Amino acid sequence: LIAVGANVLIAVAKTFGAFITGSASMIAEAAHSWADAGNGTLLIVAEKKSIKPADKSHPLGYGKESYVWSMIAAFGVFMAGSVVSIYTGITEWNAAETETDYTIGFIILAVAFVLEGFSLTQAYLQSKKQGEAINVSAIGYVIDTSNPTLRGVFFEDLAAVIGLVVAAAAMAMHAYTGEPFWDALGSIIVGILLAAVAVFLISRNRDFLVGYRVSEKMHDYILAELLKHPDIDSVSYLHLEWVGPKKIFMVAAVDITGNQHEQEIAHKFESIENQFRSQALFQEAILTLSVPNAEILRLPDNEQS
Repeated sequence: LIAVGANVLIAVAKTFGAFITGSASMIAEAAHSWADAGNGTLLIVAEKKSIKPADKSHPLGYGKESYVWSMIAAFGVFMAGSVVSIYTGITEWNAAETETDYTIGFIILAVAFVLEGFSLTQAYLQSKKQGEAINVSAIGYVIDTSNPTLRGVFFEDLAAVIGLVVAAAAMAMHAYTGEPFWDALGSIIVGILLAAVAVFLISRNRDFLVGYRVSEKMHDYILAELLKHPDIDSVSYLHLEWVGPKKIFMVAAVDITGNQHEQEIAHKFESIENQFRSQALFQEAILTLSVPNAEILRLPDNEQS
């Protein structure tokens, strides 16, 4: 809510700056910030919807709600930010030469750059910390993370910082040369930038909605956890799919240690499944017996103890 409130204040300031200066780039930045404010609200909705517990109609929970609302938010960036920015740039391309004082505009952009830069830094540090835990880079983590809110905030903040630099440069070139097409060009570039980010976010949310497998490192980590269990002798099949932010659906075919009766095996399965279900990472865990002579899964050499 604090971030949404900050985006609203920035949007109001940019709108005021656009009204005072008439800058196409400032209009594009105002549209961008209003879109960010709306997107921030939708991302809050996404988080609240996704944590609803599983029920009879949704046995795997409501985690994928987060991808639906995050996709709507990304589409909002494209509609509210990109279209307005590109349209404004095109309409202002052949505007008559004017002498404009951009001082207030530069001040607003500078303040916005500090605020957006701080938000981007926080998102980067969070991504770096979580990425180091699984030995991937911050950018690699934010691209592949199952958390659409973190990905959305990071790339929208990145687009915001780049957009502010582009807008400031376009206004400066207009002020220096007296040619308004520089300002219009800045607006178009901001629009294209927003479109690129929106298409990327829509694509990633689509991936998770249609069923997205975990990374190889996560696969090997969970396989290792299964093989470390004292009641599991081997694993011949392992399906791992993201069904929400940091929520995995697991199906595994395993061999149980020793020669046990069917009823004993059923109790063992239920016990092991409940152990995995109790972990925050797992939405659901289902075990079945490996077929006779099935090829067993092995960890990479560097993962074996």
